[in-house]
Amino acid sequence: MPRGYKLIHQQTFQTRDQAKQAVFEYIEVFYNQERLHSANGYLSPINYELRHQAA
Repeated sequence: MPRGYKLIHQQTFQTRDQAKQAVFEYIEVFYNQERLHSANGYLSPINYELRHQAA
């Protein structure tokens, strides 16, 4: 089970805005920066960008 699924489902939110913020943070902070993608040569997006900035 993905880490983010557990993170979100183990929390109780008082408001919809708190839940939306938690989902946004998961997507922007964890998922978008750490996931591997075949189009990036199986690098995370941040590592792909760093590699190409240095070139």
